[in-house]
Order: sequence, then C-alpha cells, then structure tokens
Amino acid sequence: MVDTHCHIYLEYYDDIPALINQIKEAGIEKIIVNGCDMKSNLEVLELVKKYDIVYGAIGFHPEELMSVNDESFVFLEEHLNDPKIVAVGEIGLDYHYEDISRDRQKMIFKKQLEIANKIKKPVIVHSRDAIQDTYDMMSKYDLKGVLHCYSGSLEMAREFTKLGYLLGIGGICTYNNAKNIIEVIKNIPMAYILLETDSPYLTPVPFRGQTNTPGNIPIIAKKVAEIKNISLDEVVKDTTENANRLFDF
Repeated sequence: MVDTHCHIYLEYYDDIPALINQIKEAGIEKIIVNGCDMKSNLEVLELVKKYDIVYGAIGFHPEELMSVNDESFVFLEEHLNDPKIVAVGEIGLDYHYEDISRDRQKMIFKKQLEIANKIKKPVIVHSRDAIQDTYDMMSKYDLKGVLHCYSGSLEMAREFTKLGYLLGIGGICTYNNAKNIIEVIKNIPMAYILLETDSPYLTPVPFRGQTNTPGNIPIIAKKVAEIKNISLDEVVKDTTENANRLFDF
C-alpha cells in the first residue's frame, strides 16, 4: 500500500526512525511526505535521502503564503527534478479563513501550476471551500494530479476525473458524518482513487483523537472496500497501481 499524502515532520513525531519501521511493519510500501512552506520543503528533501520508503512533494500551501516570493519559485524549479521528489505539493486554494487574500492565493497557485506544467510533474492539490475556483484554474492546464483529501460533491468529483485527476481518500471516510465522501467513493471508479492519511491529521476511527500515522492506511483501505462492496485485495491492488502510475516512482 501507498500513503500518497502525509506530513512526517520533526515537530509532530519524536522518533522518525521508529515511525518508519512501524510504517513498514504495517505493510506500507511507500509514503509521500508533502511540504507546505520553505522549512518543511527542506525537511522533505532530507527525509527522502534518509529513508527508502519515503518520497516527497514540495510546494507552498495556501495558508503559508506570506513568505512566498520569487526565490521560492526558483527553489521549486531547482529541486523538482531531485530523484525522489515526485510531485508539486501541497498547493491549492483555501477560502476557509477570511484573512488570507484570495487573489494572492490564486496568483501563487497559478505560478506553481505553471512550474508543474513546465517540469511535467503531477500536482497534489488542497482545496477547501474553493472547489469551483480550484477546478477553473486546474482545467486550464494539461496536468496530472490528485485532489488531496477530496471534500467536494460527487458532481465535481466527476468533473475532476474527466480531466484525468485522481481523488485522495483518507480517514474522513470512517467518520459518522462522512455522507458526502462516502457517496463519492461509492460512485467514482477505483481507477481514480488514491489512499492517504494526511498524518498527523484526520486520524481514522477507531483512533480518532490520536496522532495519525501512515500505518493507518489499512484502516482506510478496509473502509473503502466496505463502501464499494469489493475485496480489500482489490482496493490495495488498484490504489497501489494508481499511485505508481501517477507518481512514476
């Protein structure tokens, strides 16, 4: 299995070598650690060198925009061809907080989409309360990628998959109030589904409230199998193939 989105930073985990061993013991073959700002992007670059199962995505999250400047984009272009950096991420739009400029978010998202298009890397996209603007911007580029922690409607999910994008499914699908994402999982073909944890966030039931880890991917896989009424083996096989195809490990 592959965890296509997590944040394994030192500020969240006391013993990363022990955590990596636990992840392997859980049957996780690869994890993609996503950067959000310059500090975490640099940490991602170090982690991918240290651990065989760790791959990386680097980018600038829409909540981390105040320090982004021209040098930030130069940094991306310099490091996106590093051997184990497989995507531009975590990038996108987040309209949840009123005090973050939407125009600045769009400008920085556009710039990162352009870099991904130039370097031919997939994108890992965050979209919260901004699904239509996210779609409108992404539809202008011939890119591959994933809508991380997908939270939009089934109708919008179908529109994104028409563009060729995949949907990241995480621990939210195990929550009691997860009717929307369950409807998406039921109706979207397995060819468009990836597994992710977003560790240390969004821990699945029955461990909700604890720090999440990529070792919880099997719980998410089992829930997807249950929702779609297919075997766990089929979910594991399809989502692993989808991740290998998208990220070209």
